[in-house]
This record gives sequence, C-alpha cells and structure tokens, in this order.
Amino acid sequence: MKSIIGRKMGMTQVFAPDGTMYPVTVIEVLPNVVVAKRTLEKNGYEALQVGYEDKETRRLKKPIKGIYEKAGVAGKEHIYELKGDEIYGKNVGETLDASLFATGEVCDVIGHNKGHGYSGTIKKYHHHIGPKGHGSGYHRQIGSLANNGRDNNRVIPGKKMSGHWGPEQVTVQNVTIIESNAEKGYILVKGGVPGPKKAIVMLRSPIKVQFRKPEVKPLLVVNQEAPKAEAAEEKKGE
Repeated sequence: MKSIIGRKMGMTQVFAPDGTMYPVTVIEVLPNVVVAKRTLEKNGYEALQVGYEDKETRRLKKPIKGIYEKAGVAGKEHIYELKGDEIYGKNVGETLDASLFATGEVCDVIGHNKGHGYSGTIKKYHHHIGPKGHGSGYHRQIGSLANNGRDNNRVIPGKKMSGHWGPEQVTVQNVTIIESNAEKGYILVKGGVPGPKKAIVMLRSPIKVQFRKPEVKPLLVVNQEAPKAEAAEEKKGE
C-alpha cells in the first residue's frame, strides 16, 4: 500500500506512435516532504505526515510553524497524512515523488468534487421540467411530495429534493497511469478525476484486487526544438 499527494492541473490527450489516443488528467506531483511519523506506540496507528508545496515561513501560523521547525524542513502550504507499508520506511526530512507510481500501474484517485451551492432537483438530479407555456404555472419546481398508502403522512427519507450539492469526497477506483515522470514532476492518469483545476488530490494503491495489468503503449515523443530549428533555417535562407 502506498499513496502520494498531487495537484490536478487539467485534462489533455496524448498519443502513441501507432495513433492510439489516451484522454488523460495531468497531476502535478511535487516532492512530498515527510515532517512527522505516526507510530503505534504513541498514536495507535502508522502513517506519515507530509507537507506539500513551499510557503513562506512568515505566513505560517505558529502551531503549524512549530511542526516544520521540529522536523527541520521548510514551511509548506498543505499538510496531509499518508498511510501505506511501502512508504512508512521513510524518515523525517525525506521525500516522496512521482517515481512512487510507475507507468502502467493502477491506482485510486481521491479528491473533492466541485461545489455547486444550493441547487434544485432539475440541476442536481436531472429531473424533467414542466411545460414551458406561461399558463402552466409549473416549470422547475420539485413536484409532488405525497406518498400513497400508510406513509402518506410524511416525506420518506431519501427523497430527492433541493439542497446543497458538493463539495464531497469522491474516489475514482482503478485508474490507469499512462505516464509517470519524476524528473518533470507529473503523473498522467487515464480519464477524469474529481475536483476543479488546481484541486489537491491523493493517489493511492487500489483497494480492489487487480487480476490483470492494463496495456499502456509508449507515448509519442515530440521534439519541441525541431520546429524552432526549421524556422531558424528558413529565416537564414531568406
């Protein structure tokens, strides 16, 4: 079991040399610095407390600042706890990076979906709207709440009604990692993950047993310098 913190940057698509296209979400994975360890003797469970993204020390609150000073590391913007026997061997001050997950592996992605505020049933549950004619008097209302039979004196629990929608924690299971690049600090996962752009997400080992490894083809590498070189040669020729 292993896990790491990253930031959702958005979606794009990448290609294999044979033309296979993968829709991917780009997750920025900066070094996760271990700032403390949770032990069975003291805390009753085992976990790593990690900091993510640097933050100026003068902007830290004193209780949080003391955690980083005790660990001897720079201040961080976010602090999380990660569980997993594969990463628990790390000591305070050491880091976790994108190399923790390899290309072709399967993982679960945990995040918080977008917040929509107070929403009606039309938007929240895709209920049908009423007639659009002005005389109908019924357009986007919730509809009847009555129940036939012995339960007609109350609203049955679980009734789909208007209310607050999101942000809630959502887990997308069995997501395939298309590419993991520790040097540039990113992981590409197939498909979408919960949350808006720049949202913090957690990647962890899948909780469901994987009976087969997904096939991931090597990605097409585009030389960004080639078009610039060609343009420079054309200018020289002119």
